[in-house]
Amino acid sequence: MARPIWTGTLSFGLLNVPVSLMTGSRTVDLHFRMLDSRSKTPIRYERVNAETGDEVPWKDIVKAFEYKKGSYVVLEKDDLKSAASEGREAVEVEAFVDAASIGPEYYEKPYILVPGKKAEKGYVLLRETLKRTGKIGIARVVIRTREYLSAVMPKDHALILMILRFPQELVDVSEYTIPEGNVSKYRIAPKELDMAEKLIESMSGEWKPSDFRDEFRERLQKVIAKRMKSKGLVTPAVDDESDEASEDTSTNVVDFMALLEKSLASNKRTPAKKQGAGAAKPAVKKAAKKASPAKKAAKKITKKVVRKAG
Repeated sequence: MARPIWTGTLSFGLLNVPVSLMTGSRTVDLHFRMLDSRSKTPIRYERVNAETGDEVPWKDIVKAFEYKKGSYVVLEKDDLKSAASEGREAVEVEAFVDAASIGPEYYEKPYILVPGKKAEKGYVLLRETLKRTGKIGIARVVIRTREYLSAVMPKDHALILMILRFPQELVDVSEYTIPEGNVSKYRIAPKELDMAEKLIESMSGEWKPSDFRDEFRERLQKVIAKRMKSKGLVTPAVDDESDEASEDTSTNVVDFMALLEKSLASNKRTPAKKQGAGAAKPAVKKAAKKASPAKKAAKKITKKVVRKAG
């Protein structure tokens, strides 16, 4: 079972809704390891001192900012902590805007907000109000050690927290040579526009995400399966991680009407009360299972790969 990134509150006005922040995307890329072609053993990346060539242990590594070529200012742990936001366990909605007012270039990564125990009423209240008004909430949230701009929006029965890019992260289109002006300037005839419009209409349909698959990945999986059958496995091993179930945040019964009235009257937001940090503990890797004979392992993994590809 997936575990939360952190557990805290979703706050808007004077209302605080206990939530857990869950990942809303997954990596499906096929990852490769580099091996020594002679012995088929893994190649390690080492932390090496650029001058001496000696490996440097983690305890002796510090973070630094290179303010000019070859010149650095070292940052201590307290320096990084002091720059972090105080609301570490809160998604603090600062404003509501029209959903259509944010361009697609600002959207970066989705997360799913899951309500804590007895927090369903506040969760549903915000979700349905956003649907009725066509608004989304603009909020700040700290994930691990970085503060992000984000948008809280409804999606079916859930509230999605979408990480947004700051304006400073975007490249202005004016930095590139983009064709501007009327279509006549580029000798585009009305008939060409009509034909292009008809072509688009003929190719139009409903958006069905399930119709689109990562075909390259599927073909590559089949290549891997074939290679495993013909050449066998070098060092078959399986790493398994144990997930610890995390406790949901509970809350008392809240008079939402009174809080809404107070929020409207004051038009001010009261900072959410800090909850206990809900960051999950690092997973403990189990010992690798003993390798079975190459052909047997290849057969099992091949079936798994082909099943995924199908």
